[in-house]
Amino acid sequence: MPGQTILVVDDEERQREIYRDILQDEGYDTETTASGESALRLLGQKRFDLVLTDLNLTGMTGIELLSGILAADPTVAVVLITGYPSIQSAIEATKKGVYQYLEKPVDRDRLLEVVREVFERLEALKQTIIGDSPATKAMVRMILKVASTAHTVLILGESGTGKELVARGIHSHSPRGDRPFLAVNCAALTETLLESELFGHEKGAFTDAHQQKKGLFERANHSTLFLDEIGDTSLAMQAKILRVLQEREMLRVGGTVPIKVDVRIIAATNKNLEQLLKEGKFREDLYYRLKVIPIVCPPLRERREDVEELALHFVRKAATAAGREVEGITPEALEALRAYSWPGNIRQLEWAMERAVVLGESEWVEPRDLPPEILQPAPAASATQAGTQPNTGHGFGPVVPEGSWEEHEKAKILEALQRSNWNITRAAQLLGMTFRTLQYRLEKFGIKRP
Repeated sequence: MPGQTILVVDDEERQREIYRDILQDEGYDTETTASGESALRLLGQKRFDLVLTDLNLTGMTGIELLSGILAADPTVAVVLITGYPSIQSAIEATKKGVYQYLEKPVDRDRLLEVVREVFERLEALKQTIIGDSPATKAMVRMILKVASTAHTVLILGESGTGKELVARGIHSHSPRGDRPFLAVNCAALTETLLESELFGHEKGAFTDAHQQKKGLFERANHSTLFLDEIGDTSLAMQAKILRVLQEREMLRVGGTVPIKVDVRIIAATNKNLEQLLKEGKFREDLYYRLKVIPIVCPPLRERREDVEELALHFVRKAATAAGREVEGITPEALEALRAYSWPGNIRQLEWAMERAVVLGESEWVEPRDLPPEILQPAPAASATQAGTQPNTGHGFGPVVPEGSWEEHEKAKILEALQRSNWNITRAAQLLGMTFRTLQYRLEKFGIKRP
């Protein structure tokens, strides 16, 4: 197992040696230490992929060590071992991001099973969440850690940063992963439609309710429901969602009998919820219910190290779809891609690479194949526009004015509609959107068939 490093922390020498021998026999590069304090010193000197630590250490506790590890390097996976498990310590550790709990005495097979699972899941996520930057590694580790729990997750990030991909990653690596992942874009539906979509309705509940319908909460029982753009919901809808989270039960529209549901909620937003709280547009109780475990999807401008790998991935994907042979991206084009600020984030990069493949005439993506805005130098901007002010509330302000990206997005939607002869279902597939999301975008931009 080359490259997979493990640090074992236990104040009992014999126990340390047992863990070390088991792991080294399986080929893991393993080191040991007796205290949390010495573990942090080692972590400051060498990179470890996984820390296996006793919860009840002499001096610094396992929970305190976990906090220190996450402060120094949140990309390190942590497994806690304890002979005195408690619900409170488990909750505290899980909120901080611990991957797994093991109870003493630790069975050899169980230990190796958990360690293998850590590395297998991490490798699988690397195939889904593309990139090797520190920000991306931290996000992947967090996904791995929260996936095994049933806690509510709130994903924060600008449009186009891959929030739904993160949600799908959490679900697929969770105990609920063998069940369907259900999702809804709360901003794409009217209040009435959203209520019916989430809660379902009884026959005769309203004029067009000709038969009973199960909503997403009911259909996602024992599975995961992703509420995208939760920040766009009304206060009334927020109250109904909160009731499901608190009571674990719901009512269909027009129904009178509560229905018990076991649903893991993952919510996402590109809005500054703390600001919406201050403005009275988002419920405080729902905010704290959702924000049990927050995950921030960093904007592409903060993970420029990933631009090349992402761009090559999208080029290969677009070339396969177009039936073209494309060798790669020229150094000059890569330089332009890295220098651009990407206000539309990963989604904009994907569309740019699709355009380059479709319009390009050589076996390499060249600067002339890129959208004009990428080749133009960014206009001078104030500190606020440039995003140099500290981000105090996940405001997710773009580096360039939002209008620039919206114009680009509108142009891409029109291009897809023309390519599909205004077939909205086909256009949505070309754009990587759901039918309803594209409908929402059409209404937002006022796009109508000529």
